[in-house]
Amino acid sequence: MMKFLQNLGKSIMLPVAVLPVAAILVGIANWIIGINDDQTNVVTSFLQTAGLAILDNMALLFAVGVSIGMARKSDGTSALAGLVSWLVITSLLAPSSVMTLLSRDYTNSPLEDGATLTDGQQIVQDHGQWVIASPDVNAAFAPGSFQNAFIGILCGIIGATCYNRFKSVQLPDALSFFSGRRSVAIVTAGISLIVGLVLLFLWPLIYSGLVWFGEHIVDLGAVGTGLYGFFNRLLIPFGLHHALNSVFWFDVAGINDLNNFLAGDGEFGVTGQYMTGFFPVMMFGLPGAALAMYVTAKTKRKKIAYGILLSGAVSSFFVGVTEPLEFAFMFLAPPLYLIHAVFMGISMAVSSLLPVRMGFGFSGGFVDLMLNWTNPLAENPWIIFVMGAFWFVVYFFVFRWVILRFRLKTPGREDDDPVGVDEDGSESVGYVGTAVKFIDALGGKSNITELDNCATRLRMEVNDPSVVDDPALKRAGAAGTIRPGGKSVQVIYGLNVQFVKDAMEKVMAGEIDAPDADEVPDVVPDADDEEPADVPSTAGVTTLEKTGKIVSLHRPIPGYAIALSEVPDKTFSSGMMGPGAAVVPTAGEVTAPADATVVTVFPTGHAIGLRLQDGTEILVHVGLDTVKMKGDGFEPLVAAGDTVTQGQPILRVDLAKVEAAGYSTVTPVVVMNDKSTVVELT
Repeated sequence: MMKFLQNLGKSIMLPVAVLPVAAILVGIANWIIGINDDQTNVVTSFLQTAGLAILDNMALLFAVGVSIGMARKSDGTSALAGLVSWLVITSLLAPSSVMTLLSRDYTNSPLEDGATLTDGQQIVQDHGQWVIASPDVNAAFAPGSFQNAFIGILCGIIGATCYNRFKSVQLPDALSFFSGRRSVAIVTAGISLIVGLVLLFLWPLIYSGLVWFGEHIVDLGAVGTGLYGFFNRLLIPFGLHHALNSVFWFDVAGINDLNNFLAGDGEFGVTGQYMTGFFPVMMFGLPGAALAMYVTAKTKRKKIAYGILLSGAVSSFFVGVTEPLEFAFMFLAPPLYLIHAVFMGISMAVSSLLPVRMGFGFSGGFVDLMLNWTNPLAENPWIIFVMGAFWFVVYFFVFRWVILRFRLKTPGREDDDPVGVDEDGSESVGYVGTAVKFIDALGGKSNITELDNCATRLRMEVNDPSVVDDPALKRAGAAGTIRPGGKSVQVIYGLNVQFVKDAMEKVMAGEIDAPDADEVPDVVPDADDEEPADVPSTAGVTTLEKTGKIVSLHRPIPGYAIALSEVPDKTFSSGMMGPGAAVVPTAGEVTAPADATVVTVFPTGHAIGLRLQDGTEILVHVGLDTVKMKGDGFEPLVAAGDTVTQGQPILRVDLAKVEAAGYSTVTPVVVMNDKSTVVELT
């Protein structure tokens, strides 16, 4: 689950990156309007139109961006699928469609504040989205209420899932035109139709339940205000925070906090209590969190993290648009978002107790604070800066401590390092150089038709296997070469094989200015055809002296041990990967065989590389050829960089699912960087 959320979080970075610019444009427009006696002009219309074109279509950006990011090697088809899903669901749940399906009359409803529908309900605007200020169940189907981040993300996931599952589907000859990628959009539309129908009946129940909850916490005073703030943030990922907002900001339960404050018709010292607490967190707290995430980012990723976090912090402080920052860690590090929701609740509760009141028309940013500073209902607005300084410090130190203590994958701390990039941001000669030598030894990029990798080896299909130069591959750093048959070639490399594969893809695509193969020195100059070169299995792995030492390891998975030579896979049984042993498992929990540091967790979860305290690097490879399961049935419990102790669970595997898929569950445990080691499993 955590792996899914982290992939989702990284995918969201693409659409989130554009939001701060849009928010700042809208903020500048609102500022100009505010100092111009609320009068618009050509400049403000231009800025607002440009900014709202992005903010009002955030759900669509998420649908397309997530579908691209969650897809495996997306070629644009997944983006089309995400768009199809979004169009189907939002069209099905549009007011006119709901009117027909539920026999409710929403015809001729102008989209403007205070517009009255035919059934007596009123339309109001909530942060740029139209909602119905009524506790009625059908308030959930107000115009645009389904065009929120949750729906966009859901559509993106549907599109990517359909792409990953159906992009290679084969249909009968009569329907062959719709085979492969052409089938993706069709299947996506069908699945989205079902999801839309489920939401048609489920969403109103949830929405009305939240409205009921909001109405019943009104009488709890500061506690109720705090609960509102907590759930307001907690519901943002699902787009349901508008249900609570409608209770406190509009005239659903007689509060009408937002409209009363802007009109100056409320009660001094009371009106604004459901908005004041947002200002300190949005203007100061979240920027403090952004600074914490920046200082804890990996050195080689600070530049990338800087751009995302700085723009998000400016957007949050200046305009009060927090999505760029919140979505930056919401899925990558859910515990941090829960802490953020708690802090928001505390800020709301404390501000309601203090003699401070402030409101907003758009959101709790600096622009709205300044524009409403002289509002007759504004009370001691300077206190917001005092509270803000407190929350900046709290957010910074709490976020920093939690990130480092629990090794959370906030922006700049993700597991997958950029291929071929060193700490100083330059291209790594090691991986790029190895990639160049491998491509040359494989007959050039025109000879490579397919390129993939498992935990330790490159898997390729080539046009002409006869031109593959095995000795040249060994000289370039390969531990060996396997030819399974046909046009398949496998090159044994080591734990960092993914970096080499990605570098090869970049070289072949022309994305890297790579040196010529002759300019790259061989790793093993004396490799020949007869004997496998006894070399390190990866360019980035520490090589131990050949001491012939015995490494005693705790059995990593329940079962009975067998000799490595008995493993029904030539790569392991021949010792090409290195010395070791294997286990025929009887249960599916993999534990650390010794105290170690996690070097790598393969993306599909079936293999984990560990470095023992003496520098020995081992690979625990669950099953044979299980890379082809694409992660189905595997749940990694650790991440690269984690420190583990002997017996600590590091992976769960569904052995029944592996066997049902036709793969062996035999689990080799191999030493990767010392071929003279003797491995004992206890």
